Amino acid sequence: MEKGINQYFLEKFGMKQADIRSYSPLTLAYIGDGIYDLVIRSMMVAKGNAHVNDLHRRTSKLVKAHAQSELIGLLQPELTEEELAVYRRGRNAKSFTMAKNATVADYRRATGFEALMGYLYLEDQMDRMMELILTGLKKLKEKGKNTEIKAAGNEQMIAKRDRDEIRGIND
Repeated sequence: MEKGINQYFLEKFGMKQADIRSYSPLTLAYIGDGIYDLVIRSMMVAKGNAHVNDLHRRTSKLVKAHAQSELIGLLQPELTEEELAVYRRGRNAKSFTMAKNATVADYRRATGFEALMGYLYLEDQMDRMMELILTGLKKLKEKGKNTEIKAAGNEQMIAKRDRDEIRGIND
């Protein structure tokens, strides 16, 4: 059985994973923010070489609090009871920071989403994490937030919301 990326890092640093249940929801959100950003960045780079500013703009559309809030709203019926509990803990956590361009509701829901991503990552449930991300992106597309979905191997990748706003993505 192949080990997950988190397990790989722990082994290379000679560390042992702490009990995930002891982590605060904001700690889960902290690592979840990073891993979700890495997944979306990887999707964008997999589409081919592009200007860094274009990559950043396309990635930002999917990692900003509002997009994460919508994503988790569409995913809630798909979540297990355990996943819902992790999401709620993250959403209800008292944060001392606030996103610059997000409502309080969007920011809290995004924090819950990130906590869930962090939890799944630390539990080495990468397949489940990717399933939720891909399902959420597909549902966003079906809801009309995006105009195109492209196949990449067996995975589906989110494409652009507006052809004029993000040019060159299909080039």
